[in-house]
Amino acid sequence: MEIPKDIKGLLGPKPEKEIMLLAAIELYRERKLSLGKAAEFAGLTVREFLYELRKRKIPINYPEEEAEKDVKTVEGLV
Repeated sequence: MEIPKDIKGLLGPKPEKEIMLLAAIELYRERKLSLGKAAEFAGLTVREFLYELRKRKIPINYPEEEAEKDVKTVEGLV
């Protein structure tokens, strides 16, 4: 991919990596990729991807049904 020099400077020292991260974040925000797949697409661990989301103040997609399921699982452990 050819990135114009004036744009390249805005993206930091690794512009291709930043573009992949931004694409992964947007696909995640649009719920087209899961957290794990978005992290993989960006070339990051899930923990690193969560850090990038937090840094950019992007909320985590955590559907209510999944939260309820997690609560039941934790209650079953007690």
